[in-house]
Amino acid sequence: MARKPAASIRKAERKLIAADNPKSPIAEQYRTIRTNIQFSFIDAPLRSLIVTSTDPGEGKTTTAANLAVVFAQQGKKTLLVDADLRKPTVHYTFRLNNYMGLTNVLTGSAPLLPTCQATEIDHLSVLTSGPIPPNPAELLSSKAMAQCLEQLYETFDLVVFDTPPVLAVTDAQILANQCDGTVLVIESGGTEIEAAVKAKELLEAANAKLLGVVLNKRKHRDGGYYYYYQYK
Repeated sequence: MARKPAASIRKAERKLIAADNPKSPIAEQYRTIRTNIQFSFIDAPLRSLIVTSTDPGEGKTTTAANLAVVFAQQGKKTLLVDADLRKPTVHYTFRLNNYMGLTNVLTGSAPLLPTCQATEIDHLSVLTSGPIPPNPAELLSSKAMAQCLEQLYETFDLVVFDTPPVLAVTDAQILANQCDGTVLVIESGGTEIEAAVKAKELLEAANAKLLGVVLNKRKHRDGGYYYYYQYK
């Protein structure tokens, strides 16, 4: 596996602001999103959540990682799964190896729970993507994926999936159909309205429970910090 340049690793690490600076206004926004998600599940438990976007570069991985952190900070045994089997980056964010991961589990070449890696954050583990496969959509829609999810429910309180953008491939729709809730990330001033509407329609067509939209990289009116988060 090629090494990530040191500058890129440092940039990825800065994205975990909910862990590195939990008292910041940005971290508080992640906790607000966590609360809003929980209010959507008053009568039923939230076991799984996917985070996706319309297009690349809108901040879905950063959102997924920080949401996983704030749920873990609440005491929930949380697993973040890198289900972006085309351009995985979660292992860079947490500085974990990616020799074995989700693809190994789904193809039967690795056991599930031992492949999950502990992080420095209490109650938070990560299942990296593993080697990039030639057939991501087929793996995510397989019986092995459904069995994997059921097994994870027995061990973790919450499973958060980082998935590819909705408009790029069908992977997010496949997982959204299997999970309890979906969060769509869009970029303020960057995402076209038509693209956001199309992404919403595709998720609804897959019978996803769309919990809401995270408006990302919106600058505060007084010119101060970015209202949601400022790191890309």
